[in-house]
Amino acid sequence: MRKYEIMFIVRPTLSDDDMEKTVANFENVITSNGSKLIDKQDLGQKDLAYEIKKFKSGHYYLFTIESEDDKAINEFDRLALISGDIIRHLITKIEN
Repeated sequence: MRKYEIMFIVRPTLSDDDMEKTVANFENVITSNGSKLIDKQDLGQKDLAYEIKKFKSGHYYLFTIESEDDKAINEFDRLALISGDIIRHLITKIEN
């Protein structure tokens, strides 16, 4: 099993309900592609070091997942790049 951390920033202009739906959709992407969500952290809204897509702040989330293959990671990456709700994401493999 490989472990990964996915940190992503959701645009701050979303309502609380829309933000919850966006996070739930990306949780579903992870679990429906055969990976296990170990931990989910809402890190709150923070100021960005520099402007990204005309936003000066964003709502940070951190997922820790376990996966046999990289199918879920690739799908998360693909959908995060397409999504207008996620302004930045980073996927990191955790070495054991």
